[in-house]
Amino acid sequence: MKVEMILKELEALGSERTKKSYLQQGAHEPLFGVATGAMKPIAKKVKGNQAVAEELYATGNYDAMYLAGMIADVKAMTEADFDRWMEGAYFYMISDFIVAVSLAETEFAMEVSDRWILDGRELYGSAGYSCYCWLLGNRKDEEFDQDKLSEMLDLVKKTIHTSEDRVKYAMNLFVVTIGVSYLPLHEKAVEVAHAIGMIEISDGKGKHNLPVASVEIQKAVQKDRLGFKRRNVRC
Repeated sequence: MKVEMILKELEALGSERTKKSYLQQGAHEPLFGVATGAMKPIAKKVKGNQAVAEELYATGNYDAMYLAGMIADVKAMTEADFDRWMEGAYFYMISDFIVAVSLAETEFAMEVSDRWILDGRELYGSAGYSCYCWLLGNRKDEEFDQDKLSEMLDLVKKTIHTSEDRVKYAMNLFVVTIGVSYLPLHEKAVEVAHAIGMIEISDGKGKHNLPVASVEIQKAVQKDRLGFKRRNVRC
């Protein structure tokens, strides 16, 4: 399928209600407002076509960029390719749910995420921690360096309250994900969760609190979900 045809299909699937929702979350024109599930039939037809994925991402159209992440052949992408995609990630739904998710399927995911966390730019930090969340929720515990993750928890404990909002969000989720999905550091994650307590962010409409990490971990304990791993990262 040519990109022009895909864009026409996406446009036909768009709705003003979904578009408005995306705009409120930080997306900007161009976009059609296509629900993720509605993209799956298109994704099935072009999945793994990296050339098409690159063309779609380069349009700057949010819906096309999301579809690019769904169909990308991540084995064909390099660290430089992901850096380039991050440069085009203008809000968190692209950085955390397109770029970070795709990165999580690569062999160099942790190396790139480590670099982004240290980058200093909000969405890079957000994407870095988000990628770790996707990894921890999918890969076996033995694939991770326990000492390194422990140090990351220490860093979150020390810096979360002074970090930028999207980084706060991703850090908070990182603590929850370790507490739920990485059994070797469950107890430490619980300790850190209690230490950081309630995290406040602003969403443009006012200030509000993130889900309390200690509460979210306890919910997983009560539901017998400790050690949870998802089968796939991308949809």
